Amino acid sequence: MRWVAALVVLIIVLPATAPATVSAAAQAPPTASLDLVAVHPNPVAEDDRGEFVVLDAPRKTNLGRYSLTDGEQRVALPNRTVEGRVIVGETRGPAVNHTEGTVLLLDRFLSLSNAGEQIRLLRGNRTVVTVHYADAPEGETWQNNTWRPLAGTDRRVVHGGPGTAHAFVLPDAPGQPLAAVENATDRVLLAGYTFTSARATRALVAAHDRGATVRVLVDGAPVGGLSRPEAERLDRLAAVGIEVRVVAGPHAPYDFHHAKYVVADERATVLTENWKPAGTGGGSSRGWGVTLSDADAVDALAETFRADADSLGTVRWREFRRGKQFEPANATHGSYPTTVAPERLPYRNVSVLVAPDNAETATVRRLDRATDSIRVLQVSIGGRSQPFLAAAVRAARRGVEVRILLSSAWYVAAENRALAERVNTLADRESLPLSVRVATPAGQFEKVHAKGVVVDDTVLLGSLNWNNHSARENREVVVAIEGERVADYYASVFDSDWERSGERFLVGLPVALVLGAVACLLAARRLQFE
Repeated sequence: MRWVAALVVLIIVLPATAPATVSAAAQAPPTASLDLVAVHPNPVAEDDRGEFVVLDAPRKTNLGRYSLTDGEQRVALPNRTVEGRVIVGETRGPAVNHTEGTVLLLDRFLSLSNAGEQIRLLRGNRTVVTVHYADAPEGETWQNNTWRPLAGTDRRVVHGGPGTAHAFVLPDAPGQPLAAVENATDRVLLAGYTFTSARATRALVAAHDRGATVRVLVDGAPVGGLSRPEAERLDRLAAVGIEVRVVAGPHAPYDFHHAKYVVADERATVLTENWKPAGTGGGSSRGWGVTLSDADAVDALAETFRADADSLGTVRWREFRRGKQFEPANATHGSYPTTVAPERLPYRNVSVLVAPDNAETATVRRLDRATDSIRVLQVSIGGRSQPFLAAAVRAARRGVEVRILLSSAWYVAAENRALAERVNTLADRESLPLSVRVATPAGQFEKVHAKGVVVDDTVLLGSLNWNNHSARENREVVVAIEGERVADYYASVFDSDWERSGERFLVGLPVALVLGAVACLLAARRLQFE
């Protein structure tokens, strides 16, 4: 156990010794009609051309009463009424083109220091908000008390509906992820983490041949590296003139572009699974998916795609692959029964959530509003600072029935069993309606890969894993669909998978001895439920 103790010491010591590089920004008063929300002091341009700040006016506001100061200069804002995000600068550098909002260029602007600055937004002579930053990295924006690559977005939750959802699960319905693509004649925008599906490749080429504008966006550094089969698929797409871009390079806005969705004409399909035989091909994983036609939801996904694909953080595939070697990979081609058929189901409303912009807050809010039941299907769950698990425990303490089903895949099995034991022990101690099981596929699928939640009459599905890295560092996309029949569809699949997985996972003495070290490791990773 000496290594566990050392790890615990390391985890405790590292945060205490890590150097702080920025100080927190003072928040605007709740009654303020204008806020200073971002600063871009160190553009990737000669002579720092294109410095700017971002203001946010939640309602129509006249800027004539406001000014900006860095303690040395004071710049008055023009007598102009604005609403929403406003980018204020002196010159329109390349960075401005990748920032959402109205651009307002002034004849004279502040000279922002790369080494650090205190900027105040004034109304008359009263300070509305103060922002502090230090050591500005090149090309990044100081926003929400952290430096963020400029290519990242700050999108709000988009709401739509009512409408009809085409609900399906995998591996039962492998034809559904590409159904909309196979009929597309105008546009196809496919976003993924990995892309090795020959079927998807053929569907995209066919859409291109029909005259549709086809664009593909994938991650440039997935765990394990980009494989030879993926390189071959992307080469094929690029060879026929399809635009393929990769999220990669020093200005990549996310650790991983992990989203899995496609916009085809006026429909959009959101998935929990990757574009590969094991995922969308139905060869292995339990996954959830849905196709929507709501104009607001489809537009939100298309805008997310364009913001990511057209950002400074992407590289064209042919440029990216130049001089690289790719490793072979084994494809999965399992065969499983079609137990659950797709269904078209009405819903009341739909919301599009994206990480890291808004998905964490929106998901926690929905869990905190639960009154009846929460069903969670996840690969695994993070540690004590993971807010989704904490929200689920809070719900159980309110009397909400909470059931969590985790994957038994070899790479998470030990961790998930230790977590199940810990949560179930907590539930027994407090007499909570809370239970965790590790999935037993029983021939219906090979492993759980879905990231789905059913909260009362709402289903959330997409690429968001229940860990902080996924919620805060990755690009993830989730749809939240509210409607009894849609929720019942996924709840019934969950219930079937739950029942096949037997009783709550209980650790017997021999297994407990084996898992003791794992439990200590989880504790060292700051796992707690209080």
